[in-house]
Amino acid sequence: MLIKKVFIVVLILVFLTFSVDSLDENDISARSAVVIDVETGTVLYNKNMSDQRSMASTTKIMTAILAIESGRLGCTVTADKDISSEGTSIGIGKGDCCTLETLVWAVLLESGNDAAVLIAEYLAGTESDFAVIMNSKAAEIGMENTNFVTASGLDADEHYSTAYDMAILASYAIKNPIFRRICSSEQYIASYIIPETTETYTNHNKLLKMYDGVFGVKTGFTKKSGRCLVSACERNGTTLITVTLNAPDDWNDHMKLYDYCFGLSDQSNIDIALPERLRIYGAECEWLDITCDDISVSTINNDSVSYSLLLPQFAYAPISEGDCIGKVILLVDGKKYKEIALKADVDIASAEGDSDLNYTLIYKLKNIFNYRMKG
Repeated sequence: MLIKKVFIVVLILVFLTFSVDSLDENDISARSAVVIDVETGTVLYNKNMSDQRSMASTTKIMTAILAIESGRLGCTVTADKDISSEGTSIGIGKGDCCTLETLVWAVLLESGNDAAVLIAEYLAGTESDFAVIMNSKAAEIGMENTNFVTASGLDADEHYSTAYDMAILASYAIKNPIFRRICSSEQYIASYIIPETTETYTNHNKLLKMYDGVFGVKTGFTKKSGRCLVSACERNGTTLITVTLNAPDDWNDHMKLYDYCFGLSDQSNIDIALPERLRIYGAECEWLDITCDDISVSTINNDSVSYSLLLPQFAYAPISEGDCIGKVILLVDGKKYKEIALKADVDIASAEGDSDLNYTLIYKLKNIFNYRMKG
């Protein structure tokens, strides 16, 4: 069997938590901050990340994702009263009608507190009942030091979270394509049903224009919480979440932290002995050419990177182009990180007259027990 050498390029970011030797504490204005890798959950930077603090309108990340996951974005929502709310408002009055999706845009871009309240009342009846749903979701996704009281993030007794918990929430939310599309948009033209009008929403997140690769997530401010910011940034296939709570200089904090964490990168190669082709039975030809998907991957760890090759000793026709016939499993410090599919490069038809079911079954059963592992 022919063997070809394949180099998988792996972006390895050194696993570091915060220390004054690596990044001076005074360089970051936030009282609490954290940077995590979305794929692995690795903490790259930690400054008081478990301290409980109010988190202002970054709360709306939870409000928005619950609205999206409700499956009712296309449903119409009518305000049965004037929605009065402190702070930022989009001016919802009694009788106003729009879709739930419009309210989500208002929450994530304009940070409308009244829109958040209307979402809560529409989905749960009351804001306090919606808070129960928020806390249930928080527990489900692993936010262990968080308690929601308001849907908007306005200050309330016992309304708190931590930088780390908010990073968990953001990491969860951005995996939803609808949420990611909305939070990364700079503007949106909202169409209202009653009154029949349009409004332009503008994203308050200046990082979208200030730092390459940033695509979200949410700003926040109250006098109690100070400036709060949750952002996400993607580079070379790696996505990081940064959270700062009570940060007077939050824009610069986030840019410094991304420069620092992405700057820890180092390139390394893994040499994989990958067969160019696989023995094929039950066809006119004897060999099946093999191809693979994107061979470049990214991870964040300073430990060893290895791989396992999972491939049968042979395959049996018929096989269609693109069929998965094996995989490369990338391991970081001995733990599974990512799978890369090995696929058939062409269609392989069964040999004419070779259609005996038992013969086919025998070879397919043999395949199950003839996988081999390398690395």
